[in-house]
Amino acid sequence: MAILNFVRDYEKLARFKFGRFQGMKGPGPVIAIPIVHQVRKVDTRTEVLDIPRQTNITRDNASIGIDFLVYMRVDVNNAERAVMEVEDYVQAVAGLATTTLRAVVGDISLDDVLSQRERINELIRARLDAETERWGIKVTNVEIREIDPPREIQEAMNRQMSAERVRRAVILEADGTREASIKVAEGQKQAEILRAEGDQQAAVLRANGFAEALRQISAVARGLDSRTMGLQYLDALKAIGEGPSSKFIFPMEFTSLLAAVGVGSDGDGAPSAPPARSV
Repeated sequence: MAILNFVRDYEKLARFKFGRFQGMKGPGPVIAIPIVHQVRKVDTRTEVLDIPRQTNITRDNASIGIDFLVYMRVDVNNAERAVMEVEDYVQAVAGLATTTLRAVVGDISLDDVLSQRERINELIRARLDAETERWGIKVTNVEIREIDPPREIQEAMNRQMSAERVRRAVILEADGTREASIKVAEGQKQAEILRAEGDQQAAVLRANGFAEALRQISAVARGLDSRTMGLQYLDALKAIGEGPSSKFIFPMEFTSLLAAVGVGSDGDGAPSAPPARSV
């Protein structure tokens, strides 16, 4: 009695007749006669392999634990290889992933393993895909889930991170102090400039005031004639005469001043008083 197998769109059915491979069937209904036919289904959807934590040695001899995921699928066009070339392709890929991880990590230093996770993922994926192609398996992605360095290395990393944070804080504080000093110096400089400009303007104003006063004095002096000067001179002599002194000195210019005010002239403006003498 024939058996009707319904193969889904994401499946392939390998059918053998008396032990001879007849090809991959499906999707759709596939007939298999007992004793005559043997069948094996293959799922072509992406599968996820959880690779347990593996202890690996880096290039600088550091022991480190890594666990990761492998995303793979059976190539639809080469699905028969997953049946004919390997007994259990899932187990085969898991074992190959473990050895590939050790080979990749062994060529990289600890610092690079901790900082270049994406690069390691791509290296493992490329090597796995090249090896599993002969089994009709396509490795689409590899993701490292966790990297666990030894305790002493973890403590050293924590101390390093703490020192780095302190260093950054010191740098930020120094930058802030420097910026503040620059601002204070700029403020003092601007204040000195303003004070100097104020002193300069005050000096200019004072000089302008002195110049204006001198101009006014000069204008008044130009308005004084010789008669006015003579009268001022006589007032000065009068004040001298009122003093207790018994001897007076009359300068030579006295007669010309008297002539200017019309005192002691002989009619033509010549002075009649003798030159200055002692009395």
